[in-house]
Amino acid sequence: MSSLRNATQRRNHRERGQPLEREARLGILEKHKDYSLRSKNYNENKKRLKILRQKAAERNPDEFSYGMLSSQSRKGRKLADRQNPVLGQDVVKLLKTQDAGYVTTMLQSTRRARARLEQEFVLSEDQGAEVLGALSSQEKGSHTVFVNSSQEQRQYKSDGDLAFRPDFATRKPGNHSMNEEEDNSDGKPRLFLPKEAPKSRRAAERQELALKQDKLLRTRHKKEQDARRSKLAALKAREKALIEAENELDLQRAKMSNSVGGTTKTGAKWKVRERKK
Repeated sequence: MSSLRNATQRRNHRERGQPLEREARLGILEKHKDYSLRSKNYNENKKRLKILRQKAAERNPDEFSYGMLSSQSRKGRKLADRQNPVLGQDVVKLLKTQDAGYVTTMLQSTRRARARLEQEFVLSEDQGAEVLGALSSQEKGSHTVFVNSSQEQRQYKSDGDLAFRPDFATRKPGNHSMNEEEDNSDGKPRLFLPKEAPKSRRAAERQELALKQDKLLRTRHKKEQDARRSKLAALKAREKALIEAENELDLQRAKMSNSVGGTTKTGAKWKVRERKK
C-alpha cells in the first residue's frame, strides 16, 4: 500500500512569496533555501579551520623536506606552482609586440578623440573653454561670436546680450543701428538706450518668457561645457596611462633583447656590457 501511495503524484509544497508591502518596508528577506546554503558554507569553513588549527598545533618545528628548498614564499604566503606551460622567449616577444600594437592603436584613437573634442570649443589661456553664443548644437537661432583675444571675450561676456545678438555680431562695420551713434574720439560706435515706453501685459509676458528661455539655454550650455571638460580630462588621463603602458612595453622588449639595462626584483642594478673596440 505504501508503494502505491508513493507512486501517485503529490502536491509540491513551496514556500509562499513575500508580500509586496513587506518587501517595500523590510527588503528581500531570507528564505529557507538561502539559510541552508549559508549554513552549509558556515559548517564547511568551520571544519576547515578546525583542521588547520589541529595541523598548526601538531606541527614539528624541526621538520624538513627537500621541497622546502624549491618552494617560494612572499610576505608569509606560500607561492605554489600553477602548472602553467613555460613559454619560450620568442613567443613572449611576439605577445609583447602584439600588446604594444594594441596599446599604440588605442593611444592613437584616444588622441583623435581628444583633438576632436578640443576643436568643439575655444580654449582659453588660464582655464577651461567657453563658446559665446553657441548654446547648443540642436538649438536654432544661436550665433557664435569669434574674438581675437581673451580680453575681448571677457568684454563680450560682460556686455551680456550683445554676445548673443546676431544682428550686432554679423552686420558690417559701417552699418549702424538706430541705437548707435558714431563717436569721434576713437571711431567706435557708442550705444545708448532709448526711453522705455510703457509695456502692455502681453509684452511683459513675452519678455518674461524670453528671459526664462534664455536662462534655460544658458543653464543647458553650462552643463554641456562641464560635460565636455570632464570628458576632456578623462581622455587626457587615459592618454597619459596609455603612453606609460607603451613605454613600459618598449622597455620590457628592450630588456628581453639585452639592449638596455634595468633593475631586478631584489633591487640589483645591471647594465649591458658593450664590447670594447
